[in-house]
Amino acid sequence: MPFPQQTVRAFARANIEAITPGQMGCYGLFIQGRAWVYVGKGDIRKRLLDHLNGDNPCITRNRPTHYVTVVSDDMDALEKILILELRPSCNQKVG
Repeated sequence: MPFPQQTVRAFARANIEAITPGQMGCYGLFIQGRAWVYVGKGDIRKRLLDHLNGDNPCITRNRPTHYVTVVSDDMDALEKILILELRPSCNQKVG
C-alpha cells in the first residue's frame, strides 16, 4: 500500500511551513525519479522541519528532493507497512 496518489511537494521550507500544524500521520522523503530516502510518522509539519534542519545525518547526506504525506489515525501500523514496501535507505529498522 503506497502513499495515496497526490501532488508531490519539493522538500523546501516554504512547502513544509504551509502544512497545517498538528496533522498526525506518515510522510515519505525521496529523491525524484531515483529512490526512497526515509519514511516517518508523527506531527508531519514538525517532523519534516526537523529533518530539513538536519536532525538525521542519513537524511541530510542523501539530500531528498520531494515528500508525500498521509494523515492517519493508525500511523504506527501504516509506517511499518510503508517501510517494508518502499525500503527507504535511511530507515534502519521497522518501528
